[in-house]
Amino acid sequence: MFLRAETTGGLLLVGATVVALIWANAAPGAYHAVWSAPAGFGPSWLHLDHLRVTDWVADGLLAGFFFVVGLELKQELTVGGLADRRSATLPVAAAAGGMIAPALVCLALTHHTPGGGHAWA
Repeated sequence: MFLRAETTGGLLLVGATVVALIWANAAPGAYHAVWSAPAGFGPSWLHLDHLRVTDWVADGLLAGFFFVVGLELKQELTVGGLADRRSATLPVAAAAGGMIAPALVCLALTHHTPGGGHAWA
């Protein structure tokens, strides 16, 4: 069954990406209008009444995504394929390099540049 396959999530993400790219390039005004639409609700003391769709994605969905990724990583490091220190060495080194290399490129390109300290994002 399609919904039980391991690749279903990836295929849905690729499909959504293709649809979003086509939509953003075919009708950029409509695409931007949807993402900047007000989507606030709840009591004003929670300060949720002024949020837009992009705020919910940035604050809510990304927090949930990184929570799930953290759970998966913990599972792999404790009982999964990376529980052995020798098995985890290469992926951990690759992850560290994936963080350090872009930072070094950023520093190299923005060294002594006005506003270069704002390039980290």
